[in-house]
Amino acid sequence: MANVTTTLPAATVPGDAGIAPAKIHSAIFQTLKGGPVLISLFVLAVVVFIAFFAPWLHTVDPTAINPSVRLKPISAEHWLGTDAYGRDVFSRVLYGARVSLVVGLGVAAFSMVIGLAIGVVAGYFRWIDGIVMRIMDGLMAIPGILLAIALVSLSGASLMTVMIAITVPEVPRVVRLVRSVILSVRNEPYVEAAVALGTPTFTLMMRHLVPNTMAPLVVQGTYVFASAILTEAILSFLGAGVPPETSSWGNIMAEGRAYFQLLPGLVLYPGILLSLTVLSVNVLGDAMRDALDPRMSRRL
Repeated sequence: MANVTTTLPAATVPGDAGIAPAKIHSAIFQTLKGGPVLISLFVLAVVVFIAFFAPWLHTVDPTAINPSVRLKPISAEHWLGTDAYGRDVFSRVLYGARVSLVVGLGVAAFSMVIGLAIGVVAGYFRWIDGIVMRIMDGLMAIPGILLAIALVSLSGASLMTVMIAITVPEVPRVVRLVRSVILSVRNEPYVEAAVALGTPTFTLMMRHLVPNTMAPLVVQGTYVFASAILTEAILSFLGAGVPPETSSWGNIMAEGRAYFQLLPGLVLYPGILLSLTVLSVNVLGDAMRDALDPRMSRRL
């Protein structure tokens, strides 16, 4: 009787199955090279450029008040005109990009770090899950804008206060996302095997649980970034954001709304930049979601 030789598949490490890194990079590249995504990346690059080089690009000191040239239209000296205090609108719009990017990046970073820590703990430890999630549900029941206004009113208007006020309503959303991922992987065989082998809890979380949250966190981070920029503008427009003397897109629109019929550019210029920035970040977030979707492996 002839011997039958069976070739066994190569052994794999539990929990490491998935798309190869090269295929992940290929998927991301294929997704990000689409027309709308390239336009979004260009817009964001322009915003980052003007924010970083604002001290060299501005034509007039954005804080300089000159009543003799108040509410002037576009001119060679003032490229976007002046506001009710005679301040150069072009320079203020440039510096407003700095505030928006700092708020967006800061809120996204704080929300991701805090939400990740709380979400992993809530998802892994069953006894604390109910307590944490009831607290998160309570925070989510309060409208984010109202909660941010209340926090700013209690602490005073400053850039850091605004960032904290916007971060607090965003954390519960990140916690719920991370918790759902942890709940789906904590009963996986490789996690149970690690527990049976006596792996320390912290090592188990960092090696087997946290890496599974990275892809959804990246996508969520883009949406938090865009939401934070928009929320800061709303707070500043309502007078509950950064101090009025600080150049931010929300402040510029708030001060220019009374003169909209005379000089609509006071509202339109920062409003257009704000809309393009938020739209570009959302488009990039959608593209990242498509590229990092686990179901992508079926198409590769």
